[in-house]
Amino acid sequence: MLDLKTLPGPDDLWQMDRDHALHPWTNFGPFERDGALVMDRGEGCWLWDAGGRRYFDAVGGMWCTNIGLGRREIAETMAEQALKLGFSNSFVDTTNGPSARLAAKLASLAPGDLNRVHFTTGGSTAIDTAYRMVHFFQSCMGRPDKTQVIARDYSYHGSTYISQSIGKRPGDRVPQFRYKESGIHHISVPNFYRAPEGMDEAAFCDHLVAEFEAKLAEIGPDNVGGFFAEPIQASGGVIVPPEGYLPRIAAICRQHDILFIADEVVTAFGRIGHWFASLSEFGIQPDMITSAKGLTSGYIPLGALIFSDRIWQAMAADGERWFTSGFTYSGHPVACAVALKNIEIIESEGILENVMTVGAEFEARMKRLTDLPMVGDVRGRKFMICVENVADKSSRELLPEELDVGKRIANAAEAMGLMVRPLGHLNVMSPPLILTLDDVAFVGDTLETAIRKVADDLTREGVRLS
Repeated sequence: MLDLKTLPGPDDLWQMDRDHALHPWTNFGPFERDGALVMDRGEGCWLWDAGGRRYFDAVGGMWCTNIGLGRREIAETMAEQALKLGFSNSFVDTTNGPSARLAAKLASLAPGDLNRVHFTTGGSTAIDTAYRMVHFFQSCMGRPDKTQVIARDYSYHGSTYISQSIGKRPGDRVPQFRYKESGIHHISVPNFYRAPEGMDEAAFCDHLVAEFEAKLAEIGPDNVGGFFAEPIQASGGVIVPPEGYLPRIAAICRQHDILFIADEVVTAFGRIGHWFASLSEFGIQPDMITSAKGLTSGYIPLGALIFSDRIWQAMAADGERWFTSGFTYSGHPVACAVALKNIEIIESEGILENVMTVGAEFEARMKRLTDLPMVGDVRGRKFMICVENVADKSSRELLPEELDVGKRIANAAEAMGLMVRPLGHLNVMSPPLILTLDDVAFVGDTLETAIRKVADDLTREGVRLS
C-alpha cells in the first residue's frame, strides 16, 4: 500500500504517474517508454520540474496562464472564498455572490447585447452547451428542423463527444473513437498560406465565402441553425483568416437566421490584446461567445457561454420552458471568485496594454524566423504565434511525418530552457501576457537557435532542405 505520509521524490512521482495515470492525448508507446515530465512549481513565466530544472513556458500552460503563475492574490482569493462558501449549487433558482458578480462583469465586457451568461466547467462544455442552445433557440423560434451546424476543417472546439465532433483537427480523429457525423458539416480552413497557387488574399476570401454559400445550398439554409468559428483557429495551426472573411460569413448567417458562435476559449481575456476578439479585432458581433482558459488564467477550471438578450428572450418567451443543461460545478463560488480577481488583475496592471505593445514586438520577432531554412510561415497575432516548418520554402512541401520536426525543435528548445508546443510540423507559442521585451529576446533567440540546430541535424542525416 502506498504510504502517503512519506513525501515521494522525483523518480517516485515519475513512476507513480507512469503506472497509474492516463493523460489527455496519451501516445501509448512513447509514454510507456519515457513517462512524463513532472512539474513542481511555477512563478510568472517560469516552470521548475521536480528535479529543479527551470523552463521558460512559452506555451502558457495550454493557452491559459495569462497573468502568470504564483500570484498570491489568486491563492488568497481561493482560500477566503473556500472558507466563506466552498460550494453551493446554481441549479434552477439558487445562486451565490461570486457567480452573480461574475455574470454581470462578463456582460459588461462582452460586445453588443451579449448580456446573458451560462457557466460551465471549461471550454469543451461551453461548446457543448452552445450546440444544445442552437437547437433550443431555433425550436423556440418555430424552426425545429433548423438543427444542423457548420464548422471548419482544422478547427478545435474541445474534447467532449459533441465538441470534438464539431472540431475537425486531423490528429484528433482516431479510428478507435466514433464521432457524430449527421448534422455536423465542415468547410475549408481559411489558411492563406495553403491557398491555391496564384490566388491572392482577396480572391481566396471570395473562394471561401462561395464555398460556404454552396454548403448552405447543399444542406438547405432552413436546416442550418448555427456556425461555429474560432476567430483565430488555435490548435489547428493559429490560422488567421483573410481580411473580410469573418464579417462576410457573419452577414450570410444573419441573412439565413443562423446563429454565429464565436469560440473565444483561446482569444478572449487578452490573448491578442482585447477582452474579446470577435468585434474588437475582426469586426463581427456574434450571437454567442464561448470562453474559458484566460477567464481564470488556468488557476481553476471554469468556462462561460455568453449569449445575447435576443436568444434569452426567445427561450424564455412563454415562461413554461426548462433549459435542461448544466453542471454540478456551474457557477462554482471559488472558481467565480478567482475569475473576478483575475479580471481585476488584468485591468489594474494594464495587461491588455502590455499585449498591444510587447505582444506586437513578440509577433515581429517571431516573424523574423521566416529568414531561417525550414521555416515556411510564421503567423498569428500578438501572444498567439505559430511557426510552420517545411522541407521546401518555395513549394511549401512538408517534411516526412516520421521525422516529427515540431517535436525535434521543441526538444532542442527545451534543452536550452524554453518550452514551445509541437503540433506535427508546427511549433506553437501562447505565452503568459506579462512578457517583457527581454523575455521576447530570449524566446526569439532560443527558438532560432533550436531551429538552426534541427535543420543542421536533418541535413547531416541526408534530408534535403531548400
